[in-house]
Amino acid sequence: MVIRNDAGIHVFVDLADGRPKTGDRSSLIASNCQKLTAFITRLVKQLNYLINCINMKTRFSILSLLLIPILFSQCKPAGENNTTLPKLGNWHVDEKTVDGKVVQDTVYHKIADFSFTNQDGETIDNASVNGKVYVADFFFTTCPTICPIMKKEMIRVYEKFGNNPNFKILSHTIDPKHDTEEVLKDYAQKLGIENAKTWNFLTGEAEKIYEIGQTSYMTTAMEDQNEAGGFLHSGAFLLIDQKGHIRGVYDGTKSDQVDQLIKDIPKILGE
Repeated sequence: MVIRNDAGIHVFVDLADGRPKTGDRSSLIASNCQKLTAFITRLVKQLNYLINCINMKTRFSILSLLLIPILFSQCKPAGENNTTLPKLGNWHVDEKTVDGKVVQDTVYHKIADFSFTNQDGETIDNASVNGKVYVADFFFTTCPTICPIMKKEMIRVYEKFGNNPNFKILSHTIDPKHDTEEVLKDYAQKLGIENAKTWNFLTGEAEKIYEIGQTSYMTTAMEDQNEAGGFLHSGAFLLIDQKGHIRGVYDGTKSDQVDQLIKDIPKILGE
């Protein structure tokens, strides 16, 4: 934060301890921005379990208020240019001594290990997307609300990047009891997706899907009998880079945000 002291001089204040700091303006701003983002991210994780017991409208309101500053923040570490997408989520700094010198390494939030099955009966895990850029979302085949819109928008992404060997789409069902491999295969074919070369429709153990959705992708994915279709999920499309970092979150029900996703994917592919 920047304040004006009695002498009329602008002074940088560290958000962590409130004490004046000196140094490069961009570095100080980036440092404060990262600390604020990390704090809000930790707050989201702590409230995640409490949110599960609140009704849908309240849940979406709280999630929107909490996630917007984190997931849509354009805060960038010092030195990054305007075309670089930030790494979203929590982070911490590790210190180690190399040749007698203390070296700091920033460790960013990553998608946890996973193993699911796609519509062709193939196992899809972290190794399947290691070194590749992918977009993830959560849905279920009998969804009566936002899923048809989401899939219509995701088709646009598929048509643009489907032939790129370094790009994947992972669509996770949140109703694995109904959405078997056969059901997902039929669903994919109706969308015009003949194989899982690029677009994988994933099923697996329900609890593991919900857990990775809420703790790794930081999005809503759960069973809720009070909601239409018996499940609750967000319409988020999440852009993941080659190392498993979240680099962007987009509303998959809005064409303008999917337009932005389509513009952002090449930035990550080019890294």
